[in-house]
Amino acid sequence: MENIEGGVDAAAGAPRGARAWRGALAAAFGGRWFTFAVAALLVGATFWYLQFSTASICCGDFDAYYHFRWSRMLWDGLWAGRFPPSFDALPLTTLNPQDYVDHHLLFHVFQIPFTFFPDFEAGAKVGTWLFACAAVLACFWLLVRYRVGYPLLWLVAVLGSSAPFLYRIQMGKAMSVSIVMLVAGIYLLFERRYLWLLPLAFVFALTYDMVFLLGVASVCWLAVVLWGERSLNREVKRAAVAVGLVALGIALGSVINPYFPRNVVLTYQHLLMKVTPKDFTTAVGSEWYPYSTWEFLGNCGVALAAMVAGYVAFRGAARAENRRAFFLLLFATFLMLVNMRWRRFAEYFPPFAVLFAAFALDPLVAAARERYLTAGGDGRDAAAAERAERARAWEFVFVATAALLLLAPMIWYTRVTAKDIAGMAGPDQYRRGMEWVRANVPPGEPVFNSDWDDFPKLFFYDPARPFIAGLDPTYLLDRDPELMRHYERIGRGEEEDPGPIIREKFCVGEGAARRCARHVITDHEHGDMFDNMLDSGWFEVAYEDEDCSILRLRDEKGDPPPDNVPPGEGS
Repeated sequence: MENIEGGVDAAAGAPRGARAWRGALAAAFGGRWFTFAVAALLVGATFWYLQFSTASICCGDFDAYYHFRWSRMLWDGLWAGRFPPSFDALPLTTLNPQDYVDHHLLFHVFQIPFTFFPDFEAGAKVGTWLFACAAVLACFWLLVRYRVGYPLLWLVAVLGSSAPFLYRIQMGKAMSVSIVMLVAGIYLLFERRYLWLLPLAFVFALTYDMVFLLGVASVCWLAVVLWGERSLNREVKRAAVAVGLVALGIALGSVINPYFPRNVVLTYQHLLMKVTPKDFTTAVGSEWYPYSTWEFLGNCGVALAAMVAGYVAFRGAARAENRRAFFLLLFATFLMLVNMRWRRFAEYFPPFAVLFAAFALDPLVAAARERYLTAGGDGRDAAAAERAERARAWEFVFVATAALLLLAPMIWYTRVTAKDIAGMAGPDQYRRGMEWVRANVPPGEPVFNSDWDDFPKLFFYDPARPFIAGLDPTYLLDRDPELMRHYERIGRGEEEDPGPIIREKFCVGEGAARRCARHVITDHEHGDMFDNMLDSGWFEVAYEDEDCSILRLRDEKGDPPPDNVPPGEGS
């Protein structure tokens, strides 16, 4: 080997110029800001591709249309001095104007700026995209903040952790914002900045009813500290206070609330109906049902593999340096169990499963790097330095292989999810039908909507119009079980003569102001109901297009129309 003056570093066996350039590149491209910029580009591009796979406000159901319309109504009401404005769209349910509760109040406030876009739906999509990016980047920030090795590799794992995660995080709902707040709460727990949990819990409670997950996180942290300390010392007492501060913040967010006490009552009633190990009283949204075993394994394969890897790698629960991994073990396990029971937790379990694996594996990875990459000793042993260089080469091979293995499910899940999103209903569905309703049905007269889950789109086009059921069927069931029974029988086509029932039962107002439904709006999947209504002689087709039919209830029973064929089912 040449000496140093000859241009070769005898200790490292590499030219000084090459080592200098490598150090300069590492300084320029290995910093946190560069890493975060790369992460932001990856997440932003992936989520932009998913979000704009459809022209509609994403995804699956129409709920985002309700959220963004209501966000704009909040602003209009505030500007007009009426806050919160009256919610008049579901007067027959527990969301009637007197009992309505906005469980996403601050989330709707966060959405207000995006309602000022010239194209309302484009603004909604941009806002949803930004919130989704913020959720994943918050998880990534936690990795960078605690110097977990290979954070970009773990980011790819998060993006490829689950197809339902990618799907649900694109929805125009509060899940993405709640993940950001959960990460903020976890950071405060890790740093023992417990006092800040009070205002965070307060804001979280006003933002989304999933604030209870912050309470679960604080209890998990208390269990971790208690296990590590093995005595009721000052550290344990402070962790217990943290649980109390979260509970107090949730209580304050519930009480210092424009909807108090109705919000507490409605939450309690909703939990009674949804948190059950058995079947529900009535059919509810698919998010409240469990996946089948194989469906869960296929959709969340990377997340479940991360849990297994984390369980295997985790050790030394009592060690102070392992408390973060121990916390994530408990929290991710809880989320996995509830996700097995309810699909609606599909946006929470996968990213925290990957975080658990990252924190659990990091000590092992760090020990391996320390062992092999510092094998050069004090710099005088050329053979040791050569071994260290080989170790770096092998490290590159291992990391590149892991990246390829994780990129495969990420690309697959992204493509599958984009295809699912592209297959959702177009942005103009029900637009023309609701334009006809606004022009031909008197204001304040209720319209019988055959599908409760179509309500958000109908509300989007005519927010002052009363409808029968929406957002969740349990709201109608809880208010009037008998009316819900009639509603379900009519919708399923089990009621052969529904006209008199609709005329007499589905009414709003009292006395001279009483108005009953005289029009039914339905898609083309309710053939039995459609046939029964026309065959009964009480109904006639008032409007129809490729998206929907609107039936008018006659003043008197007459002969059935001659052509009783729903659009799209005949020539």
